[in-house]
Amino acid sequence: MVRVVGENIEPGIYPIKEALQMAHEQELDLVEISPEANPPVCRIIDYQKFLYEQKRKQKEIKAKAAKIVVKELRLSPNTDEHDFNFKLKHALKFLDEGAKVKVDVFFKGRSILYKEQGEIILLKFADAIIDFGKIEQMPKLEGKRMMMIIAPKKK
Repeated sequence: MVRVVGENIEPGIYPIKEALQMAHEQELDLVEISPEANPPVCRIIDYQKFLYEQKRKQKEIKAKAAKIVVKELRLSPNTDEHDFNFKLKHALKFLDEGAKVKVDVFFKGRSILYKEQGEIILLKFADAIIDFGKIEQMPKLEGKRMMMIIAPKKK
């Protein structure tokens, strides 16, 4: 026995064979909607159309999902004040647009010896930008680059 629902159907509880026969007469499919219910609930629908509708809904949800943009800025361990301010201004603009900012210090050659200097620059950068964004990932050394990720603050 199953509970049958659908368009052009008298909702009720029918034997499975009778439910299948009703679906066959309308050239539709008998689809189990809720197997846990007592008795199980089945719907008479066009299954291919049902699948198509579900795919379309998933596509819509995916299209409406917020896309996260990550902008990248590169500094060096001995970036001077003017360049630092120039990069800071760009980072503020990116955060204002709602993008995340990935700031990294790239160590060339033997400059890897000055890891502390790179970390100081990133922390200075984070301190200057603290009103506009929150640090998502603290400075971390990966190979020859030390990076930090900053997310925009909610308005």
